[in-house]
Amino acid sequence: DVFLKAYLPQRVIDNLNVFLDVITSPLAVRSSSLLEDSHYQPFAGIYSTYMIPYDENDKENMLSMIIKAIKAVYASVFYKESKAYMTATKNVIDEEKMAIVLQEVCGSYYGTRFYPSFSGVARSLNFYPIKVAMGLGKYIVDGGVTLRFSPYYPHNVLQTSTLDFALRETQTVFYAIDSSQKDFVPKVDDSFNLTKIRVQDAIEDGTLQYIASTFNPYDQAIYDNIVEEGRKVITFANVLHHDVFPLAEIMKNVLKISQEEMGRPIEIEFAVQLDYSAKKEHLFYLLQIRPIVDSREMIQEDIGSIEVENTLISCQNAMGHGIKDDIYDIIYVKPEAFNASKNRLIAYDIEKLNKKMTAEERPYILIGPGRWGSSDEWLGIPVNWSYISNAKVIVESGLDKYRIDPSQGTHF
Repeated sequence: DVFLKAYLPQRVIDNLNVFLDVITSPLAVRSSSLLEDSHYQPFAGIYSTYMIPYDENDKENMLSMIIKAIKAVYASVFYKESKAYMTATKNVIDEEKMAIVLQEVCGSYYGTRFYPSFSGVARSLNFYPIKVAMGLGKYIVDGGVTLRFSPYYPHNVLQTSTLDFALRETQTVFYAIDSSQKDFVPKVDDSFNLTKIRVQDAIEDGTLQYIASTFNPYDQAIYDNIVEEGRKVITFANVLHHDVFPLAEIMKNVLKISQEEMGRPIEIEFAVQLDYSAKKEHLFYLLQIRPIVDSREMIQEDIGSIEVENTLISCQNAMGHGIKDDIYDIIYVKPEAFNASKNRLIAYDIEKLNKKMTAEERPYILIGPGRWGSSDEWLGIPVNWSYISNAKVIVESGLDKYRIDPSQGTHF
């Protein structure tokens, strides 16, 4: 409330009025700060980004919504999660300086819904593949089930390699801007004015044509086209396999050029608007480029020769790398006492322990069943980053009666 009661300088309001004369679509109001774009310890997704619906009939209301959103983005620096991240990364708010970026949102209107054909996040480091999802990129940021692929091997997609995997591990909902909401009152949850839509409900929008396939239950097969009957599965088959849009080739070039120009590994956000007419004039939007930290530490140890009895944790699917020599503690969820119905309560207990460990400057290993950070609390313990900020290693363990596929790093 304190931030919303503040006044913007008149010169800023004058510039916003000029800006409003030339835009024709909804806006994303986002931060661009020194710490976010630091080459040595960048962080992203910590501060809020608000989506403003386009109100062509009321310029004053549009201006009011933008002003409120700008103030709310500045206020997000002082949210609990933001301050927890500052503490964990040894930064202080006094050192932060922030500008605000106004971007027109890529997409088209489908009734009162506005969204792009798909969005994505990609890294020039090849530890993790590109992630793409139908609709707004908010779905990716929130750890939704995205499609992951390498631009060098677009035909090899793990999630569509088997029928069971494709039906279980592909996107079922997506985000869109609700353009009917013209009364913008900012909240801590920056997705409050977005609407979550079932993929199946997008059939009437005509936006599944190139990114979805159809499951035929009678012959237990998935076909790379859209027919009326059958569940729609987001496979991006026509994009990745049939070159309707050269996404893989574009990503290879964009990642290569961006890394060369930035002089270090980078992460990008992008969106694509497909043209469903005969013209097929598809549009690729590069939304953001930011540096990421690359560690090239090496050890001389032959890990494969270590005896099992001398091993604390062993797995065949480790992601990420680094050397930590200051970990003396483990926080783990007791397997014999685990109950998935209590996952949210477990998350709160872990938050309390994390605060204690942070205050005492004790990094730790976190071990528990299911997917850490899942938005579906039946699939894992629904922690967010501030709940586990002092954990240096995260382990997703399995139980005999609770077999959940690992998140593969998608939530953090």
